Amino acid sequence: MLSLQRTTAEGGDVGLGGQEAAVLGREVARDRVAFRGHPMVRSLHPTTIEVTAEEHLTPRGDCIIGVGGTKGCAQLDERVKDGLRTAGSKVRVKIVAGAESFVVNATGDPRLELSHEGEIVIRRSSFVSGRTLAVGADAAAKDLPRSMVALLRSGDTSGFLEIEVG
Repeated sequence: MLSLQRTTAEGGDVGLGGQEAAVLGREVARDRVAFRGHPMVRSLHPTTIEVTAEEHLTPRGDCIIGVGGTKGCAQLDERVKDGLRTAGSKVRVKIVAGAESFVVNATGDPRLELSHEGEIVIRRSSFVSGRTLAVGADAAAKDLPRSMVALLRSGDTSGFLEIEVG
């Protein structure tokens, strides 16, 4: 579910793109990454959120909110990656699991490699690696609503990251 859309002041709410992109005259690039919950999801990490393509999870993975991710950073749409590598770009990641949703706002960075095949990490810090999707996030795994975390602990729960960059 990819789209690239120019927004205008008359345009409807498209998340990040809505008013902010309209004012700035930016395009909004989008991508979606599906994942599943896992009984070991703890969502306690104070500085990161991660989705992995791996099927297993250990107690050490307290930043991981989903397994079986359909994409890593390397497979994201090229328009999204270009936007993420633009200085000052605004990144909005909506995490959806069941009927629950949670939004994380962050920024892009020209240093982003976006090269990891199986992991996506959103960071509060400015640290960059091949797994980093965005930096300067306003939330981390520990901030997800506990009701969402309870859903994600079920292997039956599917979810997705909806990534918007503008």
